[in-house]
Amino acid sequence: MASSALSQVPAAVSVNSDTSLPRSVFKTNNVSFRNKSWTLDSKIASSRLKNRFAVCMSVQQASTPKVGVSPLDLEDVKEPPLHLYKNKQPYTATIVSVDRLVGPKAPGETCHIVIDHGGNVPYWEGQSYGVIPPGENPKKPGTPHNVRLYSIASTRYGDSFDGKTASLCVRRAVYYDPETGKEDPSKNGVCSNFLCDSKPGDKVQLAGPSGKVMLLPEDNPNATHIMIATGTGVAPFRGYLRRMFMEAVPTFKFGGLAWLFLGVANTDSLLYDEEFSKYLQDYPDNFRFDRALSREQKNRNGGKMYVQDKIEEYSDEIFKLLDSGAHIYFCGLKGMMPGIQDTLKKVAEQRGESWDEKLSQLKKNKQWHVEVY
Repeated sequence: MASSALSQVPAAVSVNSDTSLPRSVFKTNNVSFRNKSWTLDSKIASSRLKNRFAVCMSVQQASTPKVGVSPLDLEDVKEPPLHLYKNKQPYTATIVSVDRLVGPKAPGETCHIVIDHGGNVPYWEGQSYGVIPPGENPKKPGTPHNVRLYSIASTRYGDSFDGKTASLCVRRAVYYDPETGKEDPSKNGVCSNFLCDSKPGDKVQLAGPSGKVMLLPEDNPNATHIMIATGTGVAPFRGYLRRMFMEAVPTFKFGGLAWLFLGVANTDSLLYDEEFSKYLQDYPDNFRFDRALSREQKNRNGGKMYVQDKIEEYSDEIFKLLDSGAHIYFCGLKGMMPGIQDTLKKVAEQRGESWDEKLSQLKKNKQWHVEVY
């Protein structure tokens, strides 16, 4: 349904921890889907906000056009913005919202964080911000904490479509003592906990933007983009997909194929699932979405289903797409790459190809994009 639509209006609705209910909060008072509409009582929602979790999301409606974005002069810049703000002279931005993305059975907490930069720290899809948490570096008393890089999870127009915000997808880093099994707050991740604990109106120091390797090539709007993510590594791909399927950008009308592989622990750990599922319904010829749930699914050998197992399932098709010029992207924990590389090498050998030569050619053709941490 190429004429699908999106509508966003500003009110938040909370969802309780009952896993039979949708694990998301749509920023709207009126939700329409398949010609049905529901009116959500924001007073009731706000009164039940405690002990609930929410997901910052947009609702796509099939009867209206894509969302208009501004300012369109963000499309006029020919080169990506880079290092507009340095680590020693960061930009002071403001937290707009912090919403829990995952359900109660997810191992750990992941948050969607919207930051208002006032249009002063523009970026392109696929870039990262550096965040400097408050306080001083314990290893270097009197100096600020080291900068932490986070892939941006929104398009250049942000979740409010006005070019003034950016969104981050952040998993709270918590350390548990291996002997006692108890949390040790002194060893928790400084920046992730600062961001996940932030409240609207709090200030945050930003550096950047940075990065060119994950920029979305737009010279061919009919290209194929294969995106492979684990956990919060889905962040840049959310930005790609919103640009492709959600926003009305006059200079970019996507007509190719976007294929997302997302690996997480279980259903409650899925990130932006409702958003991606809606693209799947509205753009079946242009979007494919495969989930690898390691604690719920089995691979063909009876073991846990990891993202590399999903890649192996579709290996012939993936290799044919790569031979035809498809771009392939990897984002997530660096531990994902050895298993993926081993799978790709095995498949290449089965096809009578040298993986080393093929990888060299993909890099030479600028089809291979990796950002792991």
